[in-house]
Amino acid sequence: MTRSVPYGAWPSPVTAVTAASHDGSPEFVGVVGDEVWWTEPRPAEGGRRALVRRLADGTEQCPLPAPWNVRSRVMEYGGRPWAGANDGEGPLIVFAHLADQRLYAYRPGTEPRPLTPVSDVGDGLRWVDPQIHPDRGEVWCVLEEFTGDGPSDVRRVIAAVPLDGSAATDRSAIRELSDDTHRFVTGPRLSPDGRQAVWIAWDHPRMPWDGTELKLAQIGEGGVLTGVRTLIGGPHESVAQAEWTGDATLVAATDRTGWWNLHRIDTGTGEAVNLCPREEEFAGPVWKLGYRWFAPVGHGLLAVLHGVGAQRLAILDPATGELVDAPGHWTEWTAGLTVSGTRVMGVAATARSSFEIVELDTATGRPRVIGSAHHDTVDPAYVPEPVARTFAGPGGREVHAQVYPPRNPEFGAPPGELPPYVIWVHGGPTSRVPMVLDLEVAYFTSRGIGVAEVNYGGSTGYGRAYRDRLREQWGVVDVEDCAAVARALVEEGTADGARLAIRGGSAGGWTTGASLTTTDLYACGAISFPILDLTGWSANGETHDFESQYLESLVGPLAEVPDRYRDRSPVNGADRVTAPFLLLQGLDDVICPPVQCERFLERIAGRGVPHAYLTFEGEGHGFRRQDTIVSCLEAELSLYGQVFGFVPPGVPHLELAK
Repeated sequence: MTRSVPYGAWPSPVTAVTAASHDGSPEFVGVVGDEVWWTEPRPAEGGRRALVRRLADGTEQCPLPAPWNVRSRVMEYGGRPWAGANDGEGPLIVFAHLADQRLYAYRPGTEPRPLTPVSDVGDGLRWVDPQIHPDRGEVWCVLEEFTGDGPSDVRRVIAAVPLDGSAATDRSAIRELSDDTHRFVTGPRLSPDGRQAVWIAWDHPRMPWDGTELKLAQIGEGGVLTGVRTLIGGPHESVAQAEWTGDATLVAATDRTGWWNLHRIDTGTGEAVNLCPREEEFAGPVWKLGYRWFAPVGHGLLAVLHGVGAQRLAILDPATGELVDAPGHWTEWTAGLTVSGTRVMGVAATARSSFEIVELDTATGRPRVIGSAHHDTVDPAYVPEPVARTFAGPGGREVHAQVYPPRNPEFGAPPGELPPYVIWVHGGPTSRVPMVLDLEVAYFTSRGIGVAEVNYGGSTGYGRAYRDRLREQWGVVDVEDCAAVARALVEEGTADGARLAIRGGSAGGWTTGASLTTTDLYACGAISFPILDLTGWSANGETHDFESQYLESLVGPLAEVPDRYRDRSPVNGADRVTAPFLLLQGLDDVICPPVQCERFLERIAGRGVPHAYLTFEGEGHGFRRQDTIVSCLEAELSLYGQVFGFVPPGVPHLELAK
């Protein structure tokens, strides 16, 4: 029998520690001989990314103990940080270590040995998307090299690092395979005969989802890339991935049709033939180097991810265009497919289960979990049951969202009471939030607070037109779409209109701040590692190189529309803030540095608006440490309790300044 307790005050077994200890998901699966390896988060170990090894007998182990942290910082968001090969002497692993960003070679049972040197210029040398070539005695990867102390004093090239360790103290031993004509490059993909390579390149002010070029080169003497030319792509075409099939056919994911579809590319003429024309996405935004949405399998087939919004695994026959979805209950797959023989492996989840390593045997058609298997941390009765919905935004435009109503088998609310709701705004903003099990969501819903995650205009997964809604409209379309979802929930009687909140991090922190300064819809907000001052962020070198000109497309050229930068910035609308808010900031954040929060707080000072500012040493962009995540969740819940009029049991009281 349920007890009647006000929304928000329901006791719950989903503690902040429970949620924090399961933050993050496995990533970057790979096969080494008959073993499967991947990286996995360790919130309780300072937030490091651990390298996990699955032996042939199914046993999982973590061969590299702390403090080894397998994570690249190239473009700050990193990418695939490791590669493996079986060269006859057992597994050989090459990985990037977070602390010094050097590449290391490692054989299980031995100590890692450095392959690359340390540079004292700026942020040094960084490496991502390594590919081991034992026959050449090298590992090929993308090198990011700082040439000065500024965040944009940087160059990126494709480079070859000797596996014998001769470059560990000698920068000159690293062979640069490409020049630095382009600001950004992805890792090369060698043709089956080893004579050609393709990669993707782009330049400021474009982001990779705006326009990229697919490059082709011959492999010359000593492995140097020669005769470089562009096959497809340009300022208004985004090529997200390219791969060779076993018969040397080149396949690329390009959005030239308005959707990222797979095309066969003629290497002589650049002619592109759509292999499966659909108004669906077969790829996504390149936030990290080494993402893989499709991979060749035997008999000329391709393992692909595809869908509108959520992507699912399928097998595509390029000869016929036939697409057959893989069996299984998984509804969300991440961009990390890998293939070994007839086996396809990736990371997948559902709304009721966390991300796990899934293998599909294309010979039998049977899928199975082979690593990071989901286990119910809490009783599933306390996990919300989300609903994917489409709301009407301004002008009748579609706004995609998923709604998580409160759920707790032990408690209900007094008659007539409607639940408070929090609008969750994802980062990016050119990104998407998946509908998967998230114990941070359950932390709130199991206490009687509803959550609505909004994939506002500008989000990925719904075609280029939906993505382009945010062009020069950041701070407008995203704010309007979130408000449309919130108002719809109130109008239909799902949410209490007097108890709405909004929260988000990074770009989501921007939308949260912009919402609090331009609307009176929300009673409070929680803002994490945000952008709050557009001019400072883009013009004054307050962010990293990758996104330093992102605002050219999101807001417009600064030189042409300076008033837009000023007027949309929450820092310049601080005098309009009346709702209590919480600011959460990592002190080591180089993407959205603390000065953004500090400048906003200076404008708020003395205005009598209740607020709190919590900072965390050792945290960068996106919190990874268990104790940090616990503090943030409890502070956020305390804020809601104080504003919405309930006392959350067992949660420390957050002191709000004025």
